[in-house]
Formats: sequence, structure tokens, C-alpha cells
Amino acid sequence: MKLYLVTFFLTALFLGCNSNSEDGDTAYFGGEIINPNNNYITLYASETKRDTIYLDRNNRFLHKIKNLQAGVYKFTHGGEYQTIFIEPNDSILFRLNTNDFDESLVYTGEGAKKNNYIIKAFLNDEIENKKIINQHDLEPEEFEHFINELKSQKLETLKRFIAFQETSALFKKIAKSSIDYNYYAYKEMYPFGYYGSNRLTHFKDLPEGFYDYRTTIDYNDINLSGLSVYSNFIYWHFSNLALHQYYKDGTHHAFNRHCLDYNLEKLSLIDSTISNEVIKNFALTQVTKDFIFNSTDAEESNQILASFLDKNTDENGREYINALAESSINLHPGNIIPNTKIVDFNNNVLDLSSVITKPTVVYCWSSNFKAHYRNSHYMMRNLKSKYPDMEFIAININDFDFNSWKKTLSILKFPTENEYIFKFPKEAIEQFAIARSHKVIIVDKNGFIMKANANLFSNKIDNEIQSVLALN
Repeated sequence: MKLYLVTFFLTALFLGCNSNSEDGDTAYFGGEIINPNNNYITLYASETKRDTIYLDRNNRFLHKIKNLQAGVYKFTHGGEYQTIFIEPNDSILFRLNTNDFDESLVYTGEGAKKNNYIIKAFLNDEIENKKIINQHDLEPEEFEHFINELKSQKLETLKRFIAFQETSALFKKIAKSSIDYNYYAYKEMYPFGYYGSNRLTHFKDLPEGFYDYRTTIDYNDINLSGLSVYSNFIYWHFSNLALHQYYKDGTHHAFNRHCLDYNLEKLSLIDSTISNEVIKNFALTQVTKDFIFNSTDAEESNQILASFLDKNTDENGREYINALAESSINLHPGNIIPNTKIVDFNNNVLDLSSVITKPTVVYCWSSNFKAHYRNSHYMMRNLKSKYPDMEFIAININDFDFNSWKKTLSILKFPTENEYIFKFPKEAIEQFAIARSHKVIIVDKNGFIMKANANLFSNKIDNEIQSVLALN
């Protein structure tokens, strides 16, 4: 492996030394994927400009990036993705195993150390995020002290890294901002967990100074736009700010995050606060997508769509949300489930309608979210044992080739009966308005939708299943 990487790196350097000056600033990005899920990866800094890079017969690739803009990029493979920081003259190589995508990822070459720092920080954040969820019952002062301690530890780790590694000002800024905005997001989310839906009106009672950091927020820093933590902060920040209008006139009591006027207020605040079009358009899309995904009211979906179209300037984003709204409305109760192509474990291509012969729960899942798909399959098995007259089928939405999907089921030890994969995942994700990683639809024996966005973990799921069974 070491010999391969050295050879690969020297090749990149040789090519780099002979690059054409007309290419502007350049960098090289390459690697090897063990157990690939398909034959390509994609690399992008923005949603509208993607490079598709194909693997060779040894599952390796080397890609020259011309006219490079230094900053945060994402690369994807088989529906999973990771963030990478690239600067001029970098020759970054990686090796990963799709059986353990994030945990197996290791970089070598020029630019590797800063990216190994980033992946390690990402994995630590994943562990930390689970801890934070369990701390929302702490009093505000205790919670603030708790996350400040964690933040201080992260900043000290970054300080030590920078002391021993030569890094650019841009890397330092992005690394520190990743820490800052992650903790800002924790504080924006806090009242939703601490007060809950029934007491959220008391968010105004948080201690004075709890949100003092808001004076330092930069809503328009394009260098941060590729950071998931920054996007997550923006989403929760405006969700929080919109509470002031939501509770202003006293007409709302229990909080409903899918309320139309609340989401229209979020769009209005984003539009009036953020001036950078890239960041603004992305934030508007997040809010609109979330609302449409959960809406069962066509009129409300069209109202939120109209507000979005009035504010969003990205043509591709406008087309995407228009299509999402149309698909979502087609999934409202009373409509028939889309008759898309699916593939079973024996590689038979089927129409979805052909496997629905009795009341059915259709569950879509992604391998990107391990805890969720394991828990969801566990819930489906429990529900199947309780309701033998209800069918349960699972459809994987990842961009896998057939053999990779079968291997995934084998590794996860899922039963293969009633497990399927979409024949055309990109089109199916649009048809089923899958804005997150999953979708749960309950249909009757004829395929008519009874519940478009069911929740397997809700205490309502039993009643929803029983209601459908009672009609058949």
C-alpha cells in the first residue's frame, strides 16, 4: 500500500510540474476505494458544478483540478459524502473502504495533514453530537458551561495542530469557524429541546447574554458556505429567530414547526438578513424543502413555493423545488403511489405496484445513516409481528450497483425478503420527494396513499396501521 501511494504521489507531482500555465492554480485529487459501490465519484464546491471522476479497473483515480478556488469541497460515492479542503499545489490522495466509509478514510500526499485533521474532527463531532442531545434537560447556565468546556477543548486541539503544522490563513479560519458555528448551532437548538413543543413560548426567558455571540455572526462569508456546520447553524438560527413572530400575537400555544406562517417568517428573515446569493439561496431551499416534505396541504405547499420563488435567484434551485413540490403534492393521501422500477435480491426488475397486493408500509432507507436504518428495520420487524396482515417492504435509495447493495444487506444481516433497491435512484428520489435520507408511506391494498410521511418511531404509527387495515 505504501509503495502504491508513493508511486501515485510522485506521478501527481510529475504531472503537476508539467501542467499548462493556462490552467491557472491547480491541484490533484486521487485515491483508491475498497469495495466500491459504483464506478465513479463526484467532486464539487457548489451544487451546480460537479466533476464526475471514473475509477479505473483497480478502483483508483487521479484527477487534476484546473483553475482551483481554494476552499471546502465535497466528494461523494455511492450516496455517501465527505468534506475535503483543497488549496493550490495540493496533491491529496485518500484510501477508504465503503464498508466503513468515514472511519476508514485516510489521506496522504501534499495537503493530507490538514484533511486528516478535518476527518478526525468530524468523527469526534459525531460522537459529541449524541452527547449534546442528552444534555438539553440541563438548566441554561449548566448547558452553556457544558458546551463551552467542549468548545475550549476543541480550540486547544486546533491550537496545538497549527503550532506544529504550517497552514494557510484560510485553513485556520475555516477550522476555527467549524468549531465556533458548531457550538452556536448547539445554542440555537437548545430551547427546542429544553422547553419542548408545549413550553417553547418561554424561550424568551433564557438568560440575558445567552445569544451574545450573534453580534459576531457573518451571514455572507462564502468561504464557509461549504461547511455543513455553518449550514446547520443558519437553519437553526432562523428557526429560532422566527419564534418571536410565531408567539407574538398569542394565537399559537403548542409549537408546530410545520406551521405555514412560521415557515413564511423564516423565509422572510433569511431574505432580509443574508445578502450573499449562494448562502441565501441554500438557506431558502433548506426551509422550503423541509416544509414541502412534511406538508399534506396542497394550498399551503403552493404558498410556501410562491414565497420561495419570489426570493430565490438560483434557476437550478427553483427548478428543483418546483419539481419537489409537484412530487410532494402527488404523494398526498388519496393519490396512488408512483409506479417506479425496483430491483429485488434476485436481480428481477419489477414495478412497485406489482409487489403491493395488500396494505403495505413502504420504507426507504440510506446506508449513510447507520443508527437510523438499523433502528428502522428493527421497528419494521416488530410491527410486522404485531400486524401480520400488513406488508412491509424496504427500498434502499443509495446510488449502488446491484452487487454492492447485496453485499450491504449481507453485512447488515438484514433478511432479503421484501428488500429492494431503486432501479433509477435519482429519478425515484425526485418522484418520492425524498428530502432527507428516508421516507415512510402507508398505502392500501390498491396502492392508494393513506399516509405520505409516516414515522416508524411515533406513538401514532400503530393507530395509522390499524386505520388502514380496518378499511381493507
